[in-house]
Amino acid sequence: MVDMNRRQFLKALSSATAAIVVGRQVRAGQRRGERVNLLFIMTDQQRWDAMGCAGNAVIKTPNLDRLATQGARFTKFYSSCPVCVPARTVILTGHGLEATQIRGNKDQDKEDGPKLPTFDQVLLRGRYRGEYHGKWHSPYKFSLDYTRPVRWLNGKNPPPGCKADESESGAFRAYLAARLPKRELRPGELTVSDMPYTPDPLDSRYGKGPDAVAASQADCYGCLNTPPDVCHTAWTASEGIEALDRLKDGPFTLTISIGPPHPPMVVARPYYGMYPAESIHAPANIDDPRIDSPYRDARKGGDKAYRDKGKIRQMTSVYYGMVSQVDEWVGKILARLEDLNLADRTLVIFTSDHGEMLGEHGMHGKGCFYEGAVHVPLLMRLPGIIPPKTVVTAPASHVDLLATILDYCGTDAPPSQGSSLRPLIEGKDAGAARVAISEWNSTAVPGFMVCDGRWKLLFGRSAEARSLDALYDLQADPGETRNLLAHEGERDKHKEQAERLKAAL
Repeated sequence: MVDMNRRQFLKALSSATAAIVVGRQVRAGQRRGERVNLLFIMTDQQRWDAMGCAGNAVIKTPNLDRLATQGARFTKFYSSCPVCVPARTVILTGHGLEATQIRGNKDQDKEDGPKLPTFDQVLLRGRYRGEYHGKWHSPYKFSLDYTRPVRWLNGKNPPPGCKADESESGAFRAYLAARLPKRELRPGELTVSDMPYTPDPLDSRYGKGPDAVAASQADCYGCLNTPPDVCHTAWTASEGIEALDRLKDGPFTLTISIGPPHPPMVVARPYYGMYPAESIHAPANIDDPRIDSPYRDARKGGDKAYRDKGKIRQMTSVYYGMVSQVDEWVGKILARLEDLNLADRTLVIFTSDHGEMLGEHGMHGKGCFYEGAVHVPLLMRLPGIIPPKTVVTAPASHVDLLATILDYCGTDAPPSQGSSLRPLIEGKDAGAARVAISEWNSTAVPGFMVCDGRWKLLFGRSAEARSLDALYDLQADPGETRNLLAHEGERDKHKEQAERLKAAL
């Protein structure tokens, strides 16, 4: 070994580092001509801050945190509609509600309307192979090009063109039947989706016995009494891992659509109880009277239960447990990608369709433009192309995903209402002029949200709308408790700000 002094050592180290960087740049440049695989992982009802990398000091999500470190994390990414079916259709097509004509969950069976290509259809027609596993919650006409038939969500009758043997719900019941031996319910147990669970006090059937009927899955909370690897998350993720093995020769596009943390909010141990309720703070705005809120009349019947701080802490405990289980399975999916030597040429995207209020403003669920429901995670990784530890603070939304995916896959994108996020990731665009837009098909509450990252405007779909307009300064009022348009002095002061955002629509 040749001796060298500190200056010589640093010079040699600098030269070696430069050579490595140049080598990486060459490889990255070469890879631009290669066909990039797509692994699209989507959860349902996961709010933006339900990840450690988003600054949450309670929840443990090591695999999502690692994914964020290895690529890009968006801090101001929004759902284009805080409800499942419209949001998922925007993700697929890159078009908003007016263009897709999909305005609510009831439209999942709508087969007419514009023929808009999805990002998967573009890739599949460009000689990719592709599969979709998990919750399909969009009009079925968008699913007909996949290499393997996609299951419809539920019901006995398949939609037109469907070649799948059974529905998603039917296949899940068969999965459970093969793994859970039949037994009598124990004292205090109830069932949801054919799984036994012990309800929490927030559950609508708590203390009522097994014959009581829940109004919906959103009324179910508690401890799932099954092995932890026998559940919807494990089932969907396992099917996705099997799909990777089939598609490994690429190029491929694979979507793994995981149902949780969408209700029913039930999870098995050790995830149940992983986060003691007493260690969780109730939302600071849980007691918001919503006097000047556009949602002042929303969900009056549920206010009392979702303003109970003890019950909300327990609800959040279960929700965090569900997210941690999702995180564990995301880790297994990514590990399989590594095992197959596919990670370096696969664009990985992680996002959710909408969030969950978790007691903020005394509300739960989705369907509103408060941050808890409309602000969602977005993580992206493509080694050698997306710089690690990238944090994008500019606003963006679901409508941008189609253009972004096809940009990274080197495929011409059809016209859409979004734009590629690649310039933001690469620092070529600071995003100063960008806004995120979300829509909701209602006249009783705001139909549009426009947010530039700091200022957020909510307003009605038309002059005849009965909703109250609202403007929030997210920097000064992150809890969205002061509507600046509801107070005469503030309204005049911020009129131009509101008009600027409205004009961006």
